[in-house]
Amino acid sequence: MSCPMATARALVVGAFFSLAALAGSTSVSANETGPATSEIDITKLPGVVPTPGLANALPAAIKASGVLRVATDLTPPISFHSEEGKLIGIDADIAAALGIILQVNVQMTDVGAGAAIVPSILSRRFDMTLSGINDDPELEKHLDVVDYMYDATTIMTISGNPLGITSMDNLCGKVVAVPVGTFQERLVEGASKRCSTPISIMAIPKMPDVLQAVRTGRANATVNGYATSVYTTQHQTGNGKGLQALPDVRLAVGYLGILIAKDNTQLRDTVIAALQQMLKSGAYDAILRKWGLAPLAVNTVKLNGAQNISVN
Repeated sequence: MSCPMATARALVVGAFFSLAALAGSTSVSANETGPATSEIDITKLPGVVPTPGLANALPAAIKASGVLRVATDLTPPISFHSEEGKLIGIDADIAAALGIILQVNVQMTDVGAGAAIVPSILSRRFDMTLSGINDDPELEKHLDVVDYMYDATTIMTISGNPLGITSMDNLCGKVVAVPVGTFQERLVEGASKRCSTPISIMAIPKMPDVLQAVRTGRANATVNGYATSVYTTQHQTGNGKGLQALPDVRLAVGYLGILIAKDNTQLRDTVIAALQQMLKSGAYDAILRKWGLAPLAVNTVKLNGAQNISVN
């Protein structure tokens, strides 16, 4: 059984990862590893082996081309480029493992901004995503969502939190930067409706620019993934003042999901089976531990498991 939401809240507390969009398209190789992490060889993880039964279950077009097209917006340490230009991160490692299990070349492409992820799957430009997207009921109306990790949402301010922000209510009357077309944007819009002085919402396409708006004082705060924000606090990049997550603020605990078109059930079911194989063998846990994300691990892969989280 998957973890109940109460357990998820406890799991999220110590976990961390960051969002920052880059650019480009690359094939995922099995041995790309990230900075300041323990080395693991994806090819030697238990359960990460060619699995003909699953490879044969792929849609005919993918088997014929030998390529699985995956959309992402590159976000350390979910998936991003190392200084050497290699694609690394937790989703890159999962993609590499899927490539081995399914015997295909996984090609991950940065679509440039989170708002482009859903259209890229609906248009069938890509077969699926690996991009740490928050699952929610609205998203599930349009796409199937394979839930593979937990996360929550929190607030980030400049270091020291000089405005004393401790909750969403404290954002009333302030400038808050958010990525365009995201769950967090809708969460802030809902909070603003409850304010006597509305929140001034600064919607920005790319996550690095969202963070930079706070660093440089153009925005007072941002609302972002919990683990992302804690990681960003510990791994400062960019010009301006440092950023600080508010770890006591944990909102909208739920899942991160892989997006697949609703009529692509053959691929959906095959990906779920491959991920379950990784969970059962311990490969999935090894990848999450590598990136410091063990507290976000699920016990089973879930389909369309979003909770009805209110954003109004």
